Amino acid sequence: MKADGFSRHGRGSMDSLKSFATLGLLGSLLSLQLWVCAEIPSNQPPEQASAPKTLFSQSAIRILDTEFQDPGISYLLFDARTQVLLSSRWQDRARPIALGSLVKPFTALAYAEAHNFEYPTHVCRGEASGCWQIHPHGQLDIVSAMAVSCNSYFRALAADLKGEQMLATANTFGLDPPNSELAGDSLMGLGEQWRVAPLHMARAYLELYRWREQPGVRDLLSGMAQSARRGTGAGVGHALKPTEALVKTGTAPCTHLHPAPADGFVVALVPADQPEILLMIRVHGVAGAKAAVTAGRMLKRMQE
Repeated sequence: MKADGFSRHGRGSMDSLKSFATLGLLGSLLSLQLWVCAEIPSNQPPEQASAPKTLFSQSAIRILDTEFQDPGISYLLFDARTQVLLSSRWQDRARPIALGSLVKPFTALAYAEAHNFEYPTHVCRGEASGCWQIHPHGQLDIVSAMAVSCNSYFRALAADLKGEQMLATANTFGLDPPNSELAGDSLMGLGEQWRVAPLHMARAYLELYRWREQPGVRDLLSGMAQSARRGTGAGVGHALKPTEALVKTGTAPCTHLHPAPADGFVVALVPADQPEILLMIRVHGVAGAKAAVTAGRMLKRMQE
């Protein structure tokens, strides 16, 4: 609900690398691998218990555990280079749920594969053309449509897609596949018919970045970069300046025991030019753009 191009190199990029280097991300998550000798609690999930704990991960886990205890916040924290799950507080993270617009990059790739990896342009007329935003977004390409998560654009893109056409893309990126009978709006994040496990979605975004040189993918990542600067993910971008991020937001029907109208979701890879961490969060009772503000606060604390 509701600068084209990839992260630019230059002074801002160097400042962001220095900022994360101060925290130990570059050293800890890349090559130094300074293991912290800590006993792992027996109640930790096996996939986390097997992950080596770096100085950064210990610090990040401590920050998340002590400063973000709100039961309305769920999160997954990954080492983006090794794809190891570092920390998690997300009940039933392997249970498929509706994740809203987080599916849009993968819907776009399925479309692109059938159209010689060329994306359409589209004129969004706001609510009148089925967008979450009342006022028009205007003419959009895939980069700008990703940045603002335009429902009108993605409705048009998915209009002729069938669930069967999504199966190969879902398999490539490790997503729970949609029913082959699904079509149109259900395949671009509206409703709750296509359900994906949060754990699988987070790993799909890690894989998406790994495919960054493949046809059709760079435009999607450029859209995520633009989202962090001035789109629905701006809550992350504003919090991390000058560090840049790749961000996708989503809003979906709430699945909590005490349901709200919707929950907001965010996937953020930081920094944008060479991601070292992926944070995926769910915030109870808010839209995706609002959840991005919470993700920004979490990432900024880890950056400091």
